[in-house]
Amino acid sequence: MGTDPIIVTAALTRHYGALVAVDRLDLSVRQGVIFGLLGPNGAGKTTTIKMLTTLLPPTSGEARVAGFEVSAQPREVRRRIGYVPQMVSADGALTARENLTLSARLYRLPRAERRERITAALEFMGLAAAAEQLVRTYSGGMIRRLEVAQAMLHRPAVLFLDEPTLGLDPLARRAVWERLENLRGQWGTTVLITTHDMEEADVLCGEVALMHQGRIAALGAPEKLKREIGPDATLDDVFARVAGGTIETGGHYRDVRRARSTARRLG
Repeated sequence: MGTDPIIVTAALTRHYGALVAVDRLDLSVRQGVIFGLLGPNGAGKTTTIKMLTTLLPPTSGEARVAGFEVSAQPREVRRRIGYVPQMVSADGALTARENLTLSARLYRLPRAERRERITAALEFMGLAAAAEQLVRTYSGGMIRRLEVAQAMLHRPAVLFLDEPTLGLDPLARRAVWERLENLRGQWGTTVLITTHDMEEADVLCGEVALMHQGRIAALGAPEKLKREIGPDATLDDVFARVAGGTIETGGHYRDVRRARSTARRLG
């Protein structure tokens, strides 16, 4: 695990009209960790990840990912990252191998390397036996693992995942967690996830930032943050202390509709 930060933000801010979605965010993520952005719907997690992946321009402030500035050098940033959005991104009308072949072309992988990379990705994600099946026949956990394989095909330095296990059953969730930990351990990939699942963050993340109303309310290793509250404290307890409330995952109507839609599509 490296010590130099691979993601750095300085006063990163995003407004939607009068609404401040992300408010002067200062963040530093070390290379080779699994880092969690935690908080309820509306805390600013997805807006942050969209800015870091160049999908949304900041209103003000700066962010550097893998050594490049997201606003001034977006193409260089995109070449060095992978991104798995909250909504399903794999094409259900294609097989897993066909989805990965399409991704390989989009990433402009050399033709001579594509077959080997695709086969290795399928094996790494535990999908080799189902490689020729249509993705619409896959379980939710298999779809998520395929999407991670797509995002990792060009071997990026940083992998971003927005609510990676939303709608999955406990066994599927843990299968995704295992593959993400393997990515970090074997390839040294830095993984940044957004989640409002405190168990997921506690099990998976080496470091977390708890967001509240667009700002970081607490930052550090989960065990350290819990110890500061008490011997039996949970991350929910940490959030309650620093933000004055509990994690509410219900969200507004739009958030609920999006979550339910994703859950249905993941099956």
